[in-house]
Amino acid sequence: MKVQFGDTTLAFNPISKDSKLKSSKFGADIVLTGINHPDMNGVDQATFGDKKSFVITGPGEYEIKGVFIKGFQSESGYDGEKRINTIYSVTLEGMNICYLGAINTAELPKEADEAIDDVDILFVPIGGNGVLEPAKAYKLAVAISPKLIIPIHYGEIGGNPPTGGSLKTFLKEAGENPAPVSKLTLKKKDLEGKEAEVVVLEQE
Repeated sequence: MKVQFGDTTLAFNPISKDSKLKSSKFGADIVLTGINHPDMNGVDQATFGDKKSFVITGPGEYEIKGVFIKGFQSESGYDGEKRINTIYSVTLEGMNICYLGAINTAELPKEADEAIDDVDILFVPIGGNGVLEPAKAYKLAVAISPKLIIPIHYGEIGGNPPTGGSLKTFLKEAGENPAPVSKLTLKKKDLEGKEAEVVVLEQE
């Protein structure tokens, strides 16, 4: 997932060149990896050109270029193994982003639950197979009360055939059927009045 504001680019869980999944190479100022697995630790793919990335690989508090980041430890069962997953809460330009990564628990860990508040944009995994199943993912997303919900981690990366089955189930839970968009461009004012609205990003 690539997030850009102004001249600053963030990369969440970039895919490594050692992964079987298709990776893309772009320069990022800040790289956040939540799991030490080739599908999500591609720091090599996000350090490109003149970009010298600040790399974050786990829990803690960070401030880089006016971006405030908090990482919280959680659990994942990605690729059939019990793993540590880092949830990232990011504040930039007055907006709060929460990236759940490959979490597989239906509730936030206590520390994250107490600290994460007033979320504007939530990225939630929905693909099952070691991360949240669609129904549990939607339940957790609604409990966090974000303005926008963006489902991630389904299709090929979730271990499911890329038929959209997990996405269809998730959207059914949400009672929504938005058309996928290739890129989401937002300002803080665009989020006013929104409540748990689902946005689907096209998969490359």
